[in-house]
Amino acid sequence: MIEQRKPAPPSFLVPVPLAGAHVALEPLSPDHVPGLIEAVKDGELWNTWYTRIPSPDGMAHEVEARLARQAAGSVVPWAIRRTDTGALCGMTTYLNVRAENRRLEIGSTWLAASAQRTPINTEAKLLLLTRAFEDLDCIAVEFRTHWHNHQSRAAIARLGAKQDGVLRNHEIWRDGTLRDTVVFSIIKSEWPTVRLALASRLARS
Repeated sequence: MIEQRKPAPPSFLVPVPLAGAHVALEPLSPDHVPGLIEAVKDGELWNTWYTRIPSPDGMAHEVEARLARQAAGSVVPWAIRRTDTGALCGMTTYLNVRAENRRLEIGSTWLAASAQRTPINTEAKLLLLTRAFEDLDCIAVEFRTHWHNHQSRAAIARLGAKQDGVLRNHEIWRDGTLRDTVVFSIIKSEWPTVRLALASRLARS
């Protein structure tokens, strides 16, 4: 019997819209800049020293840079819109896309202060993970964060990701300090349980 091969997955680099009850992920475009400027002002997020969140003045450049990296074939960026108010509330991105190994990273994510500790991040991650594992047939999805970003580390762990390790002195940070990068991942065999847990959390929200 000849084994039938699965059809090739859609391109990893096609930015498709993703939508749920609480959030819509829209393929990033320059049209999002004004709304993202207002979103990043909510909490003055760019002042957090252990993150790389763009300032209002730097937002247009950040959007341009992410779109340039998308055109180069390494990332897929989205703007995050909350469905209750219709306002933009952040950004997220598929990073380090390696279609040949069916792996990618979810990162460069930020949310306005008013969108944090709401169902928005949980549902956004559920949408991104569903596309990665079920549409793109990924074997692993990675998350990375600064060692000192304890809020991010806790949020990643709550998704069901497991810590793989710490890359010591991984990057020279913008102020000259050295960043230790904490690496987490979810692998394909874990996805059904992770999906159930995230769906259950959303149902209770």
